[in-house]
Amino acid sequence: MPSTHNPGSSSPLTSFGRSIWSRREPFHSIEADHESSEQELELQSFQKLVVDLFHDLSAVSADELLSIAWIRKLLDVFVSCLDEFRVLLLKNKAQVSKPPLDHWADEYLDRSLKALDICNATRDGIEKIRTWHKHLEIVMCALESRKRAFSEGQFRRARKALMDLTLEMLDERDSGSVFSHRNWSFGRNNPRKDARRRQHSSGNSSGHSRSHSWSISNSWSAAKQLQSIANNLIAPRGNEIVATNGLAGSVYTMSSVLTFVLSALVAAIPCQDRALSTHFSIPQQYSWEEQKVEVEQELQELASICENFKNGLDPLERQIRQVFRRIMNCRTEGLEILSRANNLE
Repeated sequence: MPSTHNPGSSSPLTSFGRSIWSRREPFHSIEADHESSEQELELQSFQKLVVDLFHDLSAVSADELLSIAWIRKLLDVFVSCLDEFRVLLLKNKAQVSKPPLDHWADEYLDRSLKALDICNATRDGIEKIRTWHKHLEIVMCALESRKRAFSEGQFRRARKALMDLTLEMLDERDSGSVFSHRNWSFGRNNPRKDARRRQHSSGNSSGHSRSHSWSISNSWSAAKQLQSIANNLIAPRGNEIVATNGLAGSVYTMSSVLTFVLSALVAAIPCQDRALSTHFSIPQQYSWEEQKVEVEQELQELASICENFKNGLDPLERQIRQVFRRIMNCRTEGLEILSRANNLE
């Protein structure tokens, strides 16, 4: 899942960090001539945490960006940011429940609800990759030989596995895949998958891992969902930052972090309407003897890919489940804060 972009000094990730850091300047300068309050220090600490963590993430090569290892680091960063953001909300319940901050909080909660479907889509995408991994393992087994020459039967078996993999990828891309037949409403389980995963699960697999936001239809699109999440994501104006004592800036920062993380997940993991676009062309015949060295080199790369899948997919899925729960718990707490304020009015 590597990126084809070079994350140099002008990379989107670096620009993202600079844009987030710029959000701390307005409310930092407002009280520049006064002793900073505890709240201001907490807000600045949150902004600095986000910038530092994403700065560390940006120090990667093009091959590492969007790899399983990098995505796992990104999810760790997201959980750290979300935990700090949650603390800010809980410490400032009174302000969160009053205008104009309640509007910013409500928009973030709406984005977090939509994020749950992205989490589910990426988990199903991981299931796709597991299936692809099985086909690649067949290729590895077929061509794994210590003999000097490969046999024709080995290549037939490997070619069939590659053809099956290609057809599966193209079928999912063209037909909308199995997502269209699944209901993602809250509480739905896939018993077969849950039984298979239970031994790998770090916690209770009790069915709260499916989004309760809405039921997925044939027209559901990861790209459109991301667009919906990013809509109206506009930095707060100076007067809004002043009116909310800087909290609007923190909500905007967390919304930006959420949007970026979801975009990275969709870019790295095949989702509905965002399937792998690569088209494989497998010729009918090969000059195998002339390309034996090249085949062996490709097998080494394929072995590395299979090893990454084998060691990385299960931990990655557990992290996505954790992110799902953290987003849902934070959203529940936010809704409780807003609902209590409405009941008091």
